[in-house]
Amino acid sequence: MEQFCPLEYTLNFIKSKWVILIIRELSFGTRRFNELEKKISGISQKVLTTNLRFLEENNLIHRKVYPVVPPKVEYSLTSLGQSLKPILDQMTEWGNENYKK
Repeated sequence: MEQFCPLEYTLNFIKSKWVILIIRELSFGTRRFNELEKKISGISQKVLTTNLRFLEENNLIHRKVYPVVPPKVEYSLTSLGQSLKPILDQMTEWGNENYKK
């Protein structure tokens, strides 16, 4: 019988640097795909799309599609996604305290 590990469960959602950076950007507010692509240095369209789908499937982000031409899609954090923000804030604080300049 497999035991539940809360740390492993949490890491399942933030196991990728791209996921963490997407959540960071969305923590500042709603963003469109192109905005995310510009703000997250080095991410490809394919990787961004894959990670946005993962986050949406796991209810961490909300994808809102507007019925206009050309298509307009916005992404925002759900309450579950926002609940990860304190973890990311602590990771940022740790990085600031331990970064060797």
